[in-house]
Amino acid sequence: MNQNKNSGQEFVDRLLSADDINKSIIELDNYICELCVWGEEMGKLNQQQKNFYYNQELEREINNGGFNQYFLNSSGNFAHQTINSLILIGADKTAAILQEAINQFPGKIVPEDKHKRQEIIEQIEESANEKWEELDQKFFEYVDNLNLLNIEYVRQNRGDFS
Repeated sequence: MNQNKNSGQEFVDRLLSADDINKSIIELDNYICELCVWGEEMGKLNQQQKNFYYNQELEREINNGGFNQYFLNSSGNFAHQTINSLILIGADKTAAILQEAINQFPGKIVPEDKHKRQEIIEQIEESANEKWEELDQKFFEYVDNLNLLNIEYVRQNRGDFS
């Protein structure tokens, strides 16, 4: 086990010292996603890894299909936790964008259950999509440097990522 811990630490140290932050984020994201079986086994992650996962899941889904896709897919299970993980790394503006997207749900609550959430989306989609598309564009402005903030979070919590 100590051997694995050392090799895990070497992996994280290599990523943190690399010049290409984007590539390091992608490698670390893949590593975390494999650990938790792409969100199916979140119990395998510690809290710091979960925070990183939530942030990456948001970015991955928004870049792939916007807030509509984010909420329709399993990524939406973690919408409220993602607000907290964004604030934790200092991405307050991105957290505010996500909160605006969440506000389109009744009671400003996104159900963690995917099927309940999808039923609600069917009911609100017509009105919510216009706002979500506007928020997609705000997100794409990257007013918070998510890569830099996430890598700094990993750096500050280095031991929790190996």
